[in-house]
Amino acid sequence: MASPNVTASSNYWDFVFTDLADPRTNHWPLISSPVPGLTIIASYLYFVLNFGPKYMANRKPFQMQRLLVVYNFVQVLVSIWLFFEGLDGAWLRHYSWRCQPVDWTDNPMAMRVARGCYVYFLAKISELLDTVFFTLRKKDNQISFLHLYHHTVMPMISWGATKYFPGGHGTFIGLDHCFGIF
Repeated sequence: MASPNVTASSNYWDFVFTDLADPRTNHWPLISSPVPGLTIIASYLYFVLNFGPKYMANRKPFQMQRLLVVYNFVQVLVSIWLFFEGLDGAWLRHYSWRCQPVDWTDNPMAMRVARGCYVYFLAKISELLDTVFFTLRKKDNQISFLHLYHHTVMPMISWGATKYFPGGHGTFIGLDHCFGIF
């Protein structure tokens, strides 16, 4: 028989990560539990702060020009898609600029916005590679506290938005971040 503390913890976990979650997005990969995302972020921090610098200490920097061109091109394409998807799917045609609540229905527009939130989350996860590439190229001077803070917090925030509030006025921040490509 489980102790009262274990039962209470299990009930709390279920409440926070199942009952409060948006059922439309809760079954999507990396969304149902915070554990995979936090594991990715912890691995990222371990690599860029510990393992990566030690591994590269007595090695020449990796030459990654072609890989970086492809990576950056894909990042730009995703940002362009997210920007126009946010404009066309929400902000220019379907959203109120004064107050836009989350549309919790399964209608195509609401699901389009939810998918956009999910792609934004995946983009934030993929952007962790920026720092990995800095480490492998021995560009440690580009890895600041602010850089690490940004690259660890943004995936967590976008995970929460996708899991609990995929739509509404909260999507504007994603639209704003994607605008930087122009």
